[in-house]
Amino acid sequence: MDLHELKSSGWRARIGVIVPSSNTTNEVEFNRLAPDGVSFHFTRSHIHRNPSADGFKSMLSDLESSARQLADCNVDMMVYGCTSGSMACPANLLIKTMEESGKSKAISTAEAILKALDVLNAKRLSMATPYSDSINTHEKAYLESRGLQIVKMAGMQLSGQISKVSRVPPSKVYDHALSVNCKTNEAILICCTDFGTLDVIEPLENTTGKPVITSNTASFWHALRTAGINDRIKGYGQLLRNF
Repeated sequence: MDLHELKSSGWRARIGVIVPSSNTTNEVEFNRLAPDGVSFHFTRSHIHRNPSADGFKSMLSDLESSARQLADCNVDMMVYGCTSGSMACPANLLIKTMEESGKSKAISTAEAILKALDVLNAKRLSMATPYSDSINTHEKAYLESRGLQIVKMAGMQLSGQISKVSRVPPSKVYDHALSVNCKTNEAILICCTDFGTLDVIEPLENTTGKPVITSNTASFWHALRTAGINDRIKGYGQLLRNF
């Protein structure tokens, strides 16, 4: 081995990720997908179950602290890895707070989902989540306000049992996502960055013949592309393989 040929970790890109404090899946899935030379550096932010109650002040204050920690890592960019949080907080406030505190480019899961659906040219969606009906209704409204159509959706009603979300086995995630497939949808969207989905994406696409994106694959893909990394990654769906 010639040591002069070796490179430091993250020599192509170092990406910082802020996840809710309870999240144990995003970090695992991003590191599983990471191409050579790209490193991910995680920090956490407290969960705010009703962030709009104080005009998002508490949520944004916690994000400021988390983004400053990532600035200490000198990351090239940051991701806010939370679906419901990034669909709740106005994007201008969320991204501005992260970029000013973290001193780097920032993106969110909500933004990533919209970008992913755009490149897939998918407008009519089925949505599967671990959430309660009330959170699903909010996310449906968010997506439809951006010109998309949710033709069928279902949640597992785990919003009040947050520690169980990451422990749902792949077989149940698969069955849950398959249950929302229908004749009129163009794609399946699986929401929640704490929902383990990597092993079910290709089987779902093979069964349905439709693209399947998840909060994590969309966030990961958009983070790579924003960082200038154009690697195609096989085995986890059309988005990462083709775009």
